[in-house]
Formats: sequence, structure tokens, C-alpha cells
Amino acid sequence: MSNFNQETVLSVHHWTDNLFSFTTTRDSSFRFRNGEFTMIGLKVGEKPLLRAYSVASANYEENLEFFSIKVADGPLTSRLQHLKEGDQIIVSRKATGTLVIDNLTDGRNLYLIGTGTGLAPFLSVIKDPETYERFEKVVLLHGCRHVRELAYGELITEKLPQDEMIGEMVSNQLIYYPTVTRDPFRNRGRITDLITSGKLFEDISLPALDAAKDRVMMCGSPALLVDTKKLLEDRGFVEGNHGEPADFVVEKAFAER
Repeated sequence: MSNFNQETVLSVHHWTDNLFSFTTTRDSSFRFRNGEFTMIGLKVGEKPLLRAYSVASANYEENLEFFSIKVADGPLTSRLQHLKEGDQIIVSRKATGTLVIDNLTDGRNLYLIGTGTGLAPFLSVIKDPETYERFEKVVLLHGCRHVRELAYGELITEKLPQDEMIGEMVSNQLIYYPTVTRDPFRNRGRITDLITSGKLFEDISLPALDAAKDRVMMCGSPALLVDTKKLLEDRGFVEGNHGEPADFVVEKAFAER
């Protein structure tokens, strides 16, 4: 287990019957770039039971935060959902992932597209001052089936704008656009449909996606990734990775989280 740190659970928040988040201590040696994921889990007997989780906290924060679904028969999440303050988890000493702004070429607007717990990596990206230094506008799109699943809305709309370090940048540059498919809500529909119809851009008062000016990150369900990637490529966007920054990046390490 030399590749892992043992961390203590500090808090647990149950958003719905199917979604929860938790914070833990953070070993001083653990380093990551905002948007990356790491392996976390529990010791079951003498073996680690692990899964990839994006780090929802920013890389300058003292503690770690993770956002998870609950799966009744999931090998790990069936156990993690019962975490309580004081419990121990294990966290890999290394982090990786494609959802870092270094993997994008320069552009005007940055679109962060997530469904469900695919929001997690973007919670760290929108806390990063460098994000706002590189892009004029940062558009955070969060798609869910139900309104109750739109976690972290208060953090995004109320707490971050008051943050001492990034509050002014958040207030001036971040556009938060939550949307649902199955409940009455001010924004309704699949993210790809809202992009294709142009309604998204009417609502946020920005021009339609343009490969010359816009950059995109996405994380979420397999359907979202497939459909959005095709939508972007049809508009001339080129996918980037660790070695070759380009117009958009996709996190392929996990699908529906």
C-alpha cells in the first residue's frame, strides 16, 4: 500500500438518495492539477477496492472533496455511501486525467460540459484563478434528469462569488447553466439539443460554438461524450490530449460515475 495515503473522512453530505459527497484530510505530499482524478477506495480484507474519482476540491485547498453516485450493488459505492465522519479511506499518491486547461490551446470562451457527477472535475477548474486568466468567459453546463440532482448550485452561485481570492473573477466571468430533462425548470433539455438548437447561446448571450474561439471540456455519461464529440467535430473542433493541446478534451477514464 506504499502507493496510497490513508485519509480521514471529515464530512459527508447526501444530496439525494442517489448522490453524495464527502471531504477528507489531504496528505501534504499529494499534488494534482485542477480537473484531474485519482484512485480512491477502501481496504477490504488485505486488498484495496479502488475506483477513479475526480477531485472536486481545488489543488490549493487543504482538504480533498469527492462527488459520487450510490449504486446498491456497486462493489465500492455500496460501501462508500455509508461513510461517516472519522472513517478511513485510501487515496492514491498520484493524480492524472485529460481535463486540465494545459491540454487546450488558447481561446476566448471555455465550455465545461458535465452530466451527473461529471460535474466534479469542473468544480476544481472553476476555482482555479488561471482558468479566468486564460479565458474571457467560463460557461459551466450541468445536465441532470431531475432538479434535485443539481448539486453544488449554492456553492457556484452564492459562495464562490464571495470568495476572497476568486470571487471577482467568478462574478464577472463564470456563467452557470444547469439544465434538466424530466422536471419543470427554467432550463430544460439535453445539453447537446440546447447547443444544436441555439437556445443555450440565446440564453447566455454568447455566439454559437466556434472552433476558432471556443474551447470545451466534457465529462459524464457515455451518451453525452459520444454525442458532444460528434457535434464538436462536425463544427471543426479538434480533440486534444496530454501531448498535443487542441480545441476540446474528454475524460475517458470513467463514464457514468
